[in-house]
Amino acid sequence: MIQTITHKLPHGIDLHCRVTGEVGKPVLLFLHGFPEAAFVWDDLLIHFAQPQNGGYRCVAPNMRGYAPSSAPTDVSAYRAKHLVQDIAALVALESPTQPLAALVAHDWGGAVAWNVANQIPQCMQRLVILNAPHPGTFLRELQHSATQQAASAYMNFLIRPDAEALLQEDDYRRLWEFFTNMMPQRGDEGDETEGNWLTQKVKAQYRAVWQQGLTGPLNYYRASPMRPATAHDTTINTLHLPEDMLHISVPTCVLWGMADIALPAGLLEGLERYVPQLTVHRLEDATHWLVHEQPVRVIELIDRYLRTGA
Repeated sequence: MIQTITHKLPHGIDLHCRVTGEVGKPVLLFLHGFPEAAFVWDDLLIHFAQPQNGGYRCVAPNMRGYAPSSAPTDVSAYRAKHLVQDIAALVALESPTQPLAALVAHDWGGAVAWNVANQIPQCMQRLVILNAPHPGTFLRELQHSATQQAASAYMNFLIRPDAEALLQEDDYRRLWEFFTNMMPQRGDEGDETEGNWLTQKVKAQYRAVWQQGLTGPLNYYRASPMRPATAHDTTINTLHLPEDMLHISVPTCVLWGMADIALPAGLLEGLERYVPQLTVHRLEDATHWLVHEQPVRVIELIDRYLRTGA
């Protein structure tokens, strides 16, 4: 059974978490991305807490900015160092005597996880990334790949001062399109046939999150320099990330939906330069939303990696 708890971190941030499994067991920590919330991991929490599947303590926070977790109003509060601080403090509370069995993360959660693995590798035994670009390959593609620049153009929409209002229009039409633009064309909108995971029940879960505020989630984009250049902002063109910020020493498994139109597969090229202990699984028929589209396959691959390292 999944429970909800609030962890009060020592630096003043509250993280509202969905948890299951016995306290004191090895911990799997799951980090969600935009525009989602902790509930997207529920199937994995339930699976991996079962004794036959490892009997882990499973924890999924609503990330900083996603209610009911703390949502500072200052954009600078969403810089990487603060997001890493949140996860480090959460690990210290949930797994005080041993490293995480694994940190599992998607999208913006993955961006945070890459940083945590780089800066605090001792806090985890393994890293599992789902469609979240490593900062080294992402910077390269944003600077040199017209395909990635076009695919990431939406980021410059999300930093607009009126983005919140625009995303709320027409029952969050533009937010639903983040999901539906990657789905096969179907019949009537709201069709709940096999393969369409975005059911009315799931939509209600998303609305409940979005209705509590979009500024925190959007501030991740506003606080980051990692977005395509525009006529008014060319920061990315001269951005340099030192090598010591990019190396990942922990064993890492990357699951990648190859039909992701926002994060093309070019982001996987050269990844082994930064991640020597790397396993990559390419899911040809999955998009950015692979956790929803292929939950059984995702669970199988993570389960196998935790058991065998392959």
